[in-house]
Amino acid sequence: QVQLVESGGGLVQPGGSLRLSCAASGSIFSINAMAWYRQAPGERRELVAAIATGGNTNYADSVKGRFTISRDNAKNTAYLQMNSLKPDDTAFYYCNAGVRPDSYSRNYLNYWGQGTQVTVSS
Repeated sequence: QVQLVESGGGLVQPGGSLRLSCAASGSIFSINAMAWYRQAPGERRELVAAIATGGNTNYADSVKGRFTISRDNAKNTAYLQMNSLKPDDTAFYYCNAGVRPDSYSRNYLNYWGQGTQVTVSS
């Protein structure tokens, strides 16, 4: 069993910053990609940023230049540094990871965290 636990959400004024963390724990042999998604009320869940094991990243156009995804492979943790936040960034943010649970498994299984609320408002 694998758990992803997000933290760092909250209420911030426009132009402010937040740093989200996603810690993976449990039966983990290796993790390939880790990603952050978000979902606003009435909207579809969308990819915000993703990072591969080697550090390659990709971002949604709406957050390029403002958000930075990173990871600490030794801690099985991903981060999302969010700067210059806008009201449109308000959403529930979810962590996602592909996890290989043990050395006998060939496949990576997809896991989601419970999410953390980010609200950008004055």
